[in-house]
Amino acid sequence: MFFPRPDEYRELSRRYRVVPVYRRMVADLETPIGAYKKLSPHPGYLLESVTGGEVLGRYSFLGFRPFLTFRAKGREVEIVQGGKTRVEGNPFAILGRLMEELRGPSLPDLPRFYGGAVGYFGYDLVRHLEKLPEKAVDDLLLPDLFLLFTRQVLIFDHVRRELTVVVNTLPANDPEKEYRRAAEEIEETLELLRRPLPCEYGVLESPALPSPASNFSRDVFCAAVRYLKERIAAGDALQVVLSQRFELLAPTDPFAAYRRLRAINPSPYLFYLDFGEPVVAGSSPEMLVRVEGGVVTTRPIAGTRPRGRSPEEDARLEKELLEDPKERAEHLMLVDLGRNDVGRIAEPGTVRVTEFMRVEKYSHVMHLVSEVQGLLPPSLSALEALTASFPAGTVTGAPKVKAMELIEELEPTRRGIYAGAVGYLSFTGNLDTCITIRTMVFCRGKVFVQAGAGIVADSEPEREFMETWAKARALLATLGKEGGR
Repeated sequence: MFFPRPDEYRELSRRYRVVPVYRRMVADLETPIGAYKKLSPHPGYLLESVTGGEVLGRYSFLGFRPFLTFRAKGREVEIVQGGKTRVEGNPFAILGRLMEELRGPSLPDLPRFYGGAVGYFGYDLVRHLEKLPEKAVDDLLLPDLFLLFTRQVLIFDHVRRELTVVVNTLPANDPEKEYRRAAEEIEETLELLRRPLPCEYGVLESPALPSPASNFSRDVFCAAVRYLKERIAAGDALQVVLSQRFELLAPTDPFAAYRRLRAINPSPYLFYLDFGEPVVAGSSPEMLVRVEGGVVTTRPIAGTRPRGRSPEEDARLEKELLEDPKERAEHLMLVDLGRNDVGRIAEPGTVRVTEFMRVEKYSHVMHLVSEVQGLLPPSLSALEALTASFPAGTVTGAPKVKAMELIEELEPTRRGIYAGAVGYLSFTGNLDTCITIRTMVFCRGKVFVQAGAGIVADSEPEREFMETWAKARALLATLGKEGGR
């Protein structure tokens, strides 16, 4: 049976530009990975989640067959729907107007997302929000913003063991024809999902990793850390997140690398974006901002310890993390940044710290996590909530604008996709984005991984260099024997 019923669909088509048609079925034998392999969406996306680092999130989303693509580079925006349309202007403003046009109904038996814009917001979009110097080289020349609006979305409900196949229709001209077409597409997709996959055994262990190239030498990176310590001592900043980018020859199958990544490093935000050029695969632990039901949420993460090898060691490391004055001070600074970001757009008097310095455990590490919430005024959109928090203070430092100026002065190449956001803007006005860290970018025959370290007054240059290398190596190891220099 298809929902909504034809008479309900006709009524919704009078009020909304986008109306979903969907069918739900039992899916205890199907997985998001298996469905992705069967459908081979190109372009397409897969969004998954492991909550708290240990429990599979309720929903996974798989999208394919885009009816609209939105790309931006600088002030040039390309909207592909049928033919190509190029416009000049602020991409945030143009995207905001487009999302207002493409509104869909909130239906009680569909989750917070059934379709909308999915993709990445590159770090350099901040140049539309703040005036920054332009010193770093843009060597990859990737879009600053890349979003897909897909006609089909598969929703896996891991609690109810159900699969919902959604077709997002544009019924304005001929609702009856669109409804019939959507029902046919759903049946075609279900037929594809009934096909068996060949038996496949992935290997979790990775052989020795070749040495990647970096956009920093060790000496230059350490000199940059010493320079930042001088600027911090002079009162110019409290913290600056300095990053370096590593690269290897790309593997032949980025999706296999994603599968190893999700197995080795499960996180609240797991994503695979196949946009052709680029492909983006990541396992981010950190929300940037979420808007759901008019509530704005951000979750600063700062403070880390490894997991213990026994329950006793795990408990000792947790206690050590909670009592470390340096970790607590850095975390408090980032909570204040989160309060300021949410306060810029929330209703006055509604900003609250709803969780404070809770320890959240993941497969290899534990973090200090807090949560900040506020109420979004009806006059503002979810996209405006994103721009108020963009980019995250945890990947820039504080004060944010001064830290970004110092980053531009010292990092040799533009950050691009790194340190921006990945997520969705839904047709219903919801938004969920993570910070683009622990992410691999496949393009130009190579794979790029970037990692940063928070530089403060007492930072040790060599130790900060090794921290960025260790973070990057954990990701690059998922490439296995196919990686090469």
